[in-house]
Amino acid sequence: MSSFPILIQVEPRYLPDQSSAEDRIFTFAYAVTVVNNGPIAAQLIARHWIFADESGHTQEVDGLGVIGQQPLLAPGESFRYTSGCRLQAPSGTMHGSFFIVTERGERYDIPIPTLVLEASEAGDPPGPRVLH
Repeated sequence: MSSFPILIQVEPRYLPDQSSAEDRIFTFAYAVTVVNNGPIAAQLIARHWIFADESGHTQEVDGLGVIGQQPLLAPGESFRYTSGCRLQAPSGTMHGSFFIVTERGERYDIPIPTLVLEASEAGDPPGPRVLH
């Protein structure tokens, strides 16, 4: 399966006001921007996320669309949304993929590289760290 030129940017952020170290709850928000850099329209059909923390706890999320939507992106269009997750430890990772279908019916799994989730008191770490 070849690739389709979709750009996916993920910006995670720790939410200290929604977290409790005593209760082992570390809450993160992540903003996702999807940009269609291809020559034809493409629709985001489904998502797959894997969240893992340093304590060994893993959560897998599969589902249709994102935040209840399956956006259809014309060439050059973008879509941005924000979601979140909770970890049981202050450090972890997230990675996944988006499944898209073009207007020609071509199907693609677009991988999302591993990003580090790190709790910090300021709430805003220096920037997203991508693991290769």
